Amino acid sequence: MAITDLPILSMLRTRLQWTQERQRVLAENVANADTPDYRARDLMPPKFEAPGQVTVASVPGVSLVRTESGHLAGFGGGGSPFRTDNNNKYEVRPSNNAVSLEDQMMKVAANQMDFQAATALYTRSLNLIKTAIGKR
Repeated sequence: MAITDLPILSMLRTRLQWTQERQRVLAENVANADTPDYRARDLMPPKFEAPGQVTVASVPGVSLVRTESGHLAGFGGGGSPFRTDNNNKYEVRPSNNAVSLEDQMMKVAANQMDFQAATALYTRSLNLIKTAIGKR
C-alpha cells in the first residue's frame, strides 16, 4: 500500500488543495473590489462522505465564461476541481459591484486557519507513520 492511498492523507491533501484554490478565488474578489458589475465568488467546501469517494477527478471543474465578445479569454483558473458558491446576498454599490472587503478579509482569515490546521494534521500523521516504521 502506497502512503498516498491512506484515507486520512488523501482527505488532508484534498483539503489543502481546496484551501489553496479558495485563497486564489478570494484574492480575485479583493482585486475586483472596484470592478463594475463584479460579484464575489467563493468555493463550496469538499464533502468527505466515505474515503475513496471524493477524488480530484470526481469533482466538476470551474470554468470562466466570456459574457462579452470584448472580454479576454481567461487562463489558469479553469482547471479548478472545486465547485463555486455564488451567494449574492450582499449589498450592491451604485456601480453594481457586490464585493464586501470586510467579508472577504474574514473569509481569508478563516481560510488561513483551515490551512494551518490541515498542514498540522498532515505533518502529525506523517510523523506517526515515521514512528511506526522506526524512522524516528
